Amino acid sequence: QVQLVESGGGLVQPGGSLRLSCVASGLSFSRYDMGWFRQAPGKEREFVTRITPSGRGTYYADFVKGRFTISRDNAKNTVYLQMNSLKPEDTAVYYCAVGGSTRPYDYDNWGQGTQVTVSS
Repeated sequence: QVQLVESGGGLVQPGGSLRLSCVASGLSFSRYDMGWFRQAPGKEREFVTRITPSGRGTYYADFVKGRFTISRDNAKNTVYLQMNSLKPEDTAVYYCAVGGSTRPYDYDNWGQGTQVTVSS
């Protein structure tokens, strides 16, 4: 059974940075695209970014381009999300997912997520 455990969230001031981690187990991690999604209060879950199995290919939602960076360490079964220049509108619960789809409804396996709050 695939398990996903996100961590690294917290409270940060606007303009600050956070690094999220997601450890995956129960799968051959290096074979899969991995993605990050987020869900703000009262809003639908939305795609943030994804990365190919090798780590050489990445894709970002327009609203995070130039601010967020996805990476992975296949030896550690871990995908990361470096978030810089954070804005209040980035406040959300962040989730990782196994796969390359940008549509959250394509997924049925989520971790508990990690809360990111951007506020002064």
